[in-house]
Amino acid sequence: MFACLFVPDFPVEALTCLEPELRHKVVAVLEGKPSLSRIIAMSPPARDVGLELSMTRMQAQLRAPEAVLRMRSPEQEATAHSSLLDCGHAFSPRVEDTALDHIVMDVSGLDRLRGNLSQVAEQIFQRANKFGLQANVAIASNPDAAIFAAHGFSGTTVIPAGSEATRLGNLPVENLFPDPEMLEALYRWGVRTFEQLATLPEVALSQRLGQEGLQLQRLARGSFVRTLVPAEPPLKFQEAMELEYPIDLLEPLAFVLARLLEHICARLESRSLATNALHLWLQLEDAEWGRSSTFERDLRLPVPMLNPKLFLQLLHLDLKAHPPAAPIARVRLSADPVRPRFAQGGLFQPVAPEAERLELTLARAKSFVGEERVGIAKALDTYRPDAFRVERFEVTASAQKEPNANQRTHIAKRMFRPPLPVAVQVNNSCPARLVHSAQSGDILACSGPWRTSGEWWSEQAWQHEEWDVAVHEKENIAFYRIYRDLANGRWFIAASYD
Repeated sequence: MFACLFVPDFPVEALTCLEPELRHKVVAVLEGKPSLSRIIAMSPPARDVGLELSMTRMQAQLRAPEAVLRMRSPEQEATAHSSLLDCGHAFSPRVEDTALDHIVMDVSGLDRLRGNLSQVAEQIFQRANKFGLQANVAIASNPDAAIFAAHGFSGTTVIPAGSEATRLGNLPVENLFPDPEMLEALYRWGVRTFEQLATLPEVALSQRLGQEGLQLQRLARGSFVRTLVPAEPPLKFQEAMELEYPIDLLEPLAFVLARLLEHICARLESRSLATNALHLWLQLEDAEWGRSSTFERDLRLPVPMLNPKLFLQLLHLDLKAHPPAAPIARVRLSADPVRPRFAQGGLFQPVAPEAERLELTLARAKSFVGEERVGIAKALDTYRPDAFRVERFEVTASAQKEPNANQRTHIAKRMFRPPLPVAVQVNNSCPARLVHSAQSGDILACSGPWRTSGEWWSEQAWQHEEWDVAVHEKENIAFYRIYRDLANGRWFIAASYD
């Protein structure tokens, strides 16, 4: 059995799937040069008010002043077509990319997993609605019968095997998409429906219309059998929207991004995928200079995620820190597909924060203190003490490994940044007493000195004499790493030991 998923008025649906508030309005899509553009598709309310195909923009505005007229967007249609393919792959691995507005999938055996064929058709219909597409779904024993049923009947249709000719009989012969000459010949004979064409004598039809006429007759009878040609399109998850008017505030842009993210996440979910990177592309319009420019931002995630609300918050914080320089006329958002993350906690592992909440917390911290001040400290390839740089936080495979229970516990060294100035009394070339602002005490034991120096060729040159000391402070013993700057003779506390 084969199922066809067909979207009527596809250019209009490609527009309204991202702008659902237009679904019940008078909407028409035009194509051509601005002065010569004509209507190529329209919504049902537009037909009700008298709009017709091939009308010019001027005629449409005179007939229906309230009509929403948009130019055709190949990018939005390509995005809607990708949603169709994702919808098909959610039910079957064998999906044929038949045309821009419809696909055919092999649903053989699916009734054992999802109920009877009527339930399967309803589930496909609901999945298409989730993507924002108002579609027709038809199931038949061969691909072409399913295609004609989806084009001829609205909603969901199931044609049992052997009854194709009966169910398709009342459809107009134009649904067979014959060439104009053949269609004119059929009209001269009085053939208007599938049933009338199916009952013509095969020999006489072949003599007058040749093999093409016989093929049309087999299609009208629903008996034409062909092999499904599955398509394997590249996994490209991208959504785009052309704005009717440029926007220059982040709040209206957030509504646009929310719709795009919901569609992308729904498509990723249908393929059992997640994403670890989002790419935002904005087309800006400079009204003062009359030219357009582009603005791009990349959002990298530490782990694969699939949460449109979280993505929206992260993008909003990023755009708040890096706002566009001009009003936005066009938005395009894409996601890199990856396998979702499956994590299992260990009995002896400490509970770690959720990756989604941690990423949002880090993004908020970056918005306050700056991106270069939030991340992981990485040691530099130098002997200079306390030399490090801040890198972006990412979860690596080594960081997810469970700790070894037999692993030796190391003492913790807590660095003071900047080092604390201190006064040190020296006895026999060794530190004997330590005095600093908080408290002071005698040095009970010391180890050292270790002399280090480096980077003499730069302004960050250093020359230190380092000691590890145990200091008696009131009733406790504290352990410090202290050093003397040989350049000026001053002492500092570099770190403490736990």
